[in-house]
Amino acid sequence: MTSTTSEPGGPGGETVRVMVVDDHPMWRDAVARDLAEAGFDVVATAGDGPQAVRRARAVEPDVLVLDLNLPGLPGVEVCRQLVGSGPGGPTGPRVLVLSASGEHADVLEAVKSGATGYLVKSASTRELLDAVRRTAAGDPVFTPGLAGLVLGEYRRLAGDSAPRRPDQPDAPRLTERETEVLRLVAKGLSYKQIAERLVISHRTVQNHVQNTLGKLQLHNRVELVRYAIERGLDDA
Repeated sequence: MTSTTSEPGGPGGETVRVMVVDDHPMWRDAVARDLAEAGFDVVATAGDGPQAVRRARAVEPDVLVLDLNLPGLPGVEVCRQLVGSGPGGPTGPRVLVLSASGEHADVLEAVKSGATGYLVKSASTRELLDAVRRTAAGDPVFTPGLAGLVLGEYRRLAGDSAPRRPDQPDAPRLTERETEVLRLVAKGLSYKQIAERLVISHRTVQNHVQNTLGKLQLHNRVELVRYAIERGLDDA
């Protein structure tokens, strides 16, 4: 990787805290160095799955840059153990998978385990830095060509379950703006694209998504998109 510059700040301008997990020391050190030189706060690194879980819980990074092929504990299991849910929505670090594999099964498994994004290791340093920044902001980030795959899986999952009518008595009530944001999420738009479409800030989009997750008692974007597709919001 060759270093380049980026804007490492999070949505509020704060420095993003990052942890890098990879079992190859040279690669791990190179990624950590590029992130640090770009202004990110690299708070820890780890070389295996159990170590990653322990250190992530200790240092509480904003973003976990995670390889999938780890000794001791697979990357997807690391992700499952660290990404949880609370009353206000997802808890734990946001996970950006950085893997040599572009296999569809690996991508889908990573997303189902709670990963926010998926980047293959052939990505440029500039793409990596931008992906970490966007992941910190809650934006799903995928190597080109993989986003459509994930959205297609959302649609397949939605088709496998019986939809519940949104007018049922126990259906949570969303505001008009929350419904509008949810509809655009279901269409596969990024938070940045939604913000531009609705002429609102990225942080406002993120807040609407978090509020919607809380109201619907959902844990992540995978479940949110599935909910929206089941109700036909992606076709509205």
